[in-house]
Amino acid sequence: MRMPLPLFRLNRGAGSPCGVPAGNSARQGLNSPRGRGAHLVRGVLLATVALLPVTGQAADEGGFPYILPMSKPARPLSAAMERLYDDYSAPTPESNELYSTFKFTPLEGLDYHDGDGTISRRDPSKVIRANGRYYVWYTHRQTSTPPRGAELGTDTVPSTDWDLAEIWYATSEDGFHWEEQGVAVPRPPKPHPGWRSVSTTDILIWKGKYYLYYQGFLEMSGRRGDDCPVAVSVADSPDGPWEAMNRIVIPNGAPGEWDQHSIHDPYPLVYQGRIYLYYKSDFNNASPHVRGHGLAIADDPLGPFTKHPLNPIMNSGHETTLFPFRQGIAAFAIHNGLEHNTIQYAPDGVNFRIAAVSSLMPVAAGPYVPDAFTDTKDGRGITWGLCHITAVGPPDKRYSILARFDCDLSRDWDDPRMKQTDLFLKPEEYFSQGLWRNQRERIERANREALGE
Repeated sequence: MRMPLPLFRLNRGAGSPCGVPAGNSARQGLNSPRGRGAHLVRGVLLATVALLPVTGQAADEGGFPYILPMSKPARPLSAAMERLYDDYSAPTPESNELYSTFKFTPLEGLDYHDGDGTISRRDPSKVIRANGRYYVWYTHRQTSTPPRGAELGTDTVPSTDWDLAEIWYATSEDGFHWEEQGVAVPRPPKPHPGWRSVSTTDILIWKGKYYLYYQGFLEMSGRRGDDCPVAVSVADSPDGPWEAMNRIVIPNGAPGEWDQHSIHDPYPLVYQGRIYLYYKSDFNNASPHVRGHGLAIADDPLGPFTKHPLNPIMNSGHETTLFPFRQGIAAFAIHNGLEHNTIQYAPDGVNFRIAAVSSLMPVAAGPYVPDAFTDTKDGRGITWGLCHITAVGPPDKRYSILARFDCDLSRDWDDPRMKQTDLFLKPEEYFSQGLWRNQRERIERANREALGE
């Protein structure tokens, strides 16, 4: 029997583990082969039952109750029902505070140059509130042409959507209409980290100062993947000016280690009195790609950061999105891996387990997390933030846009519509995910072979 997930139960009893009563068996003569066989089987059953917790429940208590118990009933349960009570904080989506659907809204106030692919905004930071308004930082690319790939990339032509980029920021009074304020962190001169591109930033507030961590590219993206370490800039105000430290604060791993080529998506929180900076890396030499999340911890924003010995601490996901929840940390696992499209929880900020399965989750989500830097022991969750939508426009004019998402992953809200599990999409949404041409050809070839043609 699995150990219960150390999550939380709101005003509910923990329930008792269940066992399987031995029941009665027919008595057989021990001298007959049939009797000896029955005796052996009965002995095995008794030995097996002896290993299970005793519940005192009778085997003939009837079927599972029609009204779903909110705590684990003391009765024999299937593996699926055991999992329902042991692996989740509540047995229904409506009562699981770490389950939500997501709603999306286009942002107002941002221009994309008529969608010609020369302006792109992506990878928003966490949203913070300061000076009576909301702030967000993000990757901003404004180039003479759309991305052309590593083969055609130059000092002025980007290879990818995040190549030749800078960190810009915008402010808002309501989270829907945003006013772009301009560049926060430009590319530094060569050979400083980020001379090729600075991207995928996130914000930390620590002892009255503001810190932007970001990917500092030292070469063109796409030649061997996205190889880059983490750099940082510091300011006394969210409006800057930002001073680049011009040094690597979290280096790539040593040769042969899982994060030897890249530290992506730095995402800092204040937890247990220290700076917990989560990040993503790609490994397995693209055979196939494996993406996991790691953790580096420091007592000072400029380091030194110590990578956690259990890294990678998540086996699935892409961009990092985390927030304090109760005494631990909750995280999104999107896109990649066996546990994609899940919301996970670690009571210690390290050992994550699936807390809910969702769908159409925001990509590169930067939530508004009011208690991100308070070192809370009672995290309240999130209700909204910004994300990005990529592959906008035709193939030769690709760019990304920022969007707003809303959800109910909050202990202070109760929005039943956010807890619904049905997702109704129009036919064109399904058919947009059609077969590749070679897949269709393979099927047609198999059909011809089956018909003897």
